[in-house]
Amino acid sequence: MRFSNIVEKPVITEKSFSLASQDKYVFKVNLKSAKSIVAKEIERLFGVDVVKIRTSISPGKRKRIIGTRNFTKTPKWKKATVQLKKGQSIDLVEAGEK
Repeated sequence: MRFSNIVEKPVITEKSFSLASQDKYVFKVNLKSAKSIVAKEIERLFGVDVVKIRTSISPGKRKRIIGTRNFTKTPKWKKATVQLKKGQSIDLVEAGEK
């Protein structure tokens, strides 16, 4: 599932659902994308107005390879927390199924 080359998918966790009550939504985005580009893409995809955007890069984690003593590392990824204009919303459950 991929929305575009910039916005890859919504991050669906307990914390992201609690942020949705404050008109804030969390998305996994392309590692090289800028805040302004992410904001324009969210506005284009969902037809909402973006007020504020925060991004952070989450480091990769070590994962154990089953049946061996070896480890592998998952890649790092970028997370964008988008705050919408008051009263607007995105249905994350339907957005995650597209």
